[in-house]
Amino acid sequence: MARVKRGVNAKEKHSKLREATKGYRMTRNRLVRKMKEATLHAGQYAYAGRKDKKANMRQDWILHINEAVKPMGINYSRFIKKLKDAKIELDRKIMAELVSKDMDTFKKIVEKVK
Repeated sequence: MARVKRGVNAKEKHSKLREATKGYRMTRNRLVRKMKEATLHAGQYAYAGRKDKKANMRQDWILHINEAVKPMGINYSRFIKKLKDAKIELDRKIMAELVSKDMDTFKKIVEKVK
């Protein structure tokens, strides 16, 4: 049976890992096993971060809407409830954009809901 030499494949894998861990500290960018662990953990953190980003954006939208409806004599939760009762289907992202770019339209929506 012929002998199989795997050095080329291993070196290619290691160089890919080394590229992925560039900038990591200590043995995490030098030792192969540590590089592999570091990239796996980094991937998990990145996945969780993408989910957190969506939640943070929603929180920001809610804050913007709440600050806009307070001077109009209504709080955020009542405003959302009345929006649903009036069957106005605008999501929080669009409403937050209206608050920042077109306050007149947002005021009309609030008056319609009241």
